[in-house]
Amino acid sequence: MNTHNPSDFRPNDFRDRVRRSDDNSARFDRVPLTVRTLSSNTLFQGEHEIGIEHHGALYRLKITRQGKLILNK
Repeated sequence: MNTHNPSDFRPNDFRDRVRRSDDNSARFDRVPLTVRTLSSNTLFQGEHEIGIEHHGALYRLKITRQGKLILNK
């Protein structure tokens, strides 16, 4: 038996909480973030898997058959 009630859904999204006009205590200035962006073509250079060394551990970044990225340790 399904006991899920869609009307019980309450968004847990930070932006929704900040935008509430009735709560003046939660006002934050939006600061644009600059993120260094690389193309997956640049990273993989025709391969489907690359290794990333991070703090002495090797991670593998793979392109799946569906074209998605998976990171494994």
